[in-house]
Order: sequence, then structure tokens, then C-alpha cells
Amino acid sequence: MIEVRNISKSFGEKKVIKDFSVNFERGKTNLVIGQSGSGKTVLLKSIVGINSIDSGQIIYDGRVYSEMDVKEKKEIRKEIGMLFQGGALFDYMTVQENVKFPLDMFSEMSEEEKIERVNFCLNRVNLTNSNKLYPSELSGGMKKRAAIARAISVNPKYLFCDEPNSGLDPKSSILIDNLIRELTVEFQTITIINTHDMNSVVEIGDKVTFILKGVKWWEGDRNDILFSDNPELNEFVYATELMKKLKSTKAKRTN
Repeated sequence: MIEVRNISKSFGEKKVIKDFSVNFERGKTNLVIGQSGSGKTVLLKSIVGINSIDSGQIIYDGRVYSEMDVKEKKEIRKEIGMLFQGGALFDYMTVQENVKFPLDMFSEMSEEEKIERVNFCLNRVNLTNSNKLYPSELSGGMKKRAAIARAISVNPKYLFCDEPNSGLDPKSSILIDNLIRELTVEFQTITIINTHDMNSVVEIGDKVTFILKGVKWWEGDRNDILFSDNPELNEFVYATELMKKLKSTKAKRTN
């Protein structure tokens, strides 16, 4: 479990995260939702350690990450996989080199073992035989899958995904959502996903945390969210006609 206990984060005089507490569970897709500027990305970067926090604690399976020195944090970072918004593949590297990059940084595998791991990861995300391709030769969905392969190459205990469906068409978004959820269950990772895509919430939201102006405003799962009486959450969730129709359909089935 990753425990976030009463953390706050400011930039200058602007307080972005305010006394925020939440637990993220293993083997589940833990989604953080909220409007642009609500603090989602700052929260994610704070949990990973890219941002230092002003107060509170971040605990990885009983280890107080926020109070560790640089060397101790590096050991935990070896257990972390990151899927960045847009994929963030290195354009000058082949797919194989991109996926192998974290292994070169953090593992003590032989070159043969690294290539074997790369091939396993590419096969797992349905990109077999794409090793020699460059990112420019991949579709948007393929780039995201290659980025997922890179994120899981170190066999992480913790997987962080920042807007994984950004820029994808609806069909590709569904494929990426399902892939992330399958990998979370298969490898029993603690997966934390920042998203504003309500389709993702409905499809894979095992646990959903709604953040509003840096404050944890609501918490539940993908079923709870459709019947919440929280006005701020409902304003965010039902901003699209599709979600309004979905709520109406579910209400009729319940009745």
C-alpha cells in the first residue's frame, strides 16, 4: 500500500496540495480525477518524489519515503514504473532501446537478460517484432503501448500513469485502459492513474479519488461515482452528454 498522510505542497505563496490523505491499494487501478489545475499532476509528482512536500508523509509499504535520503529514495525508485503523458519515448532510440533504458539504469542484468526482458514486455503489450522501429514509425496507440512496456520493464511494484489516454482515439483509449488494468492484476502492482477521461473511470476505476483545488473532495469506486450526491463531483462527472445518458441508463436498471 502507498499511504499519503496529510501532505501539503506550495509553490511560492500558492498552496497547490492541502492536507491531502489517501491510501492506494495493491492489485487495483487507483484513479485520481479532477479538472485541469486541480493539483492532480503535482500530487502524482509529490508521491513519486519529483516534488518535495512541505509537510506530511508518503509511505511505500511501511517505508517512509518522504523522510529518506537520496540514496534510500533511489532504491525505491528502482521499484517504480512511470508512464508519462504523451508516452515520452526517446525519438532517437529504437523501441528496443527505449524499453531497455530503465534496465540499463537500474538493473544488473546481463545484456542477454535485458533483451530477453525487453522481448517479454513487448510481447505482453502486443508489440512483438517492433524492436527495431523508431517512435516516428508507430501510431499513437503503439507509442503508448511501447511506453507501457518501458514502464513495466523493471517489473515495478508501483506503476504511475499520467493521463495515459491523452491524444488517443476512443478505441485506442479503451485498449490502453484494459491493458493497464490487466497488468495491474497480473503483476499485482499498486497502480495510480491521473486522468480526466470519464470513460476510464467507468471502465477501470477500482478506486477513484476526486481532487478539487488541492483538496481530497470525494472517494469511492466506479459504481459509487454514478450515484454520488456530491454537487462538485457531479458537475465534473456529468459535464458530457454521454455521462448523463450513462447515469440515466444505470438508474433505470437499478429500478
